[in-house]
Amino acid sequence: MVSSSAASSAISMVTTPGLPHYGAVVIIGLISLLSLKEITSASEKWNKNLNISFNQAIIPLFLCFMGIVYFKINAIV
Repeated sequence: MVSSSAASSAISMVTTPGLPHYGAVVIIGLISLLSLKEITSASEKWNKNLNISFNQAIIPLFLCFMGIVYFKINAIV
């Protein structure tokens, strides 16, 4: 009886490969950071350090966005 419950729990722990369900959060975060960067670049508060900080947050989100686009295209093809 113990082995059958262990086998059923092991089957339920298997996940299918693919995109996580957080794709919308990545896209919304990327759009908001790009908008905020564009707005603050026009102000007098803009400097090199602020630009680097924005890029450190935008680049990983952009890479995740490109991964989402890649997987969506592969799902269609």
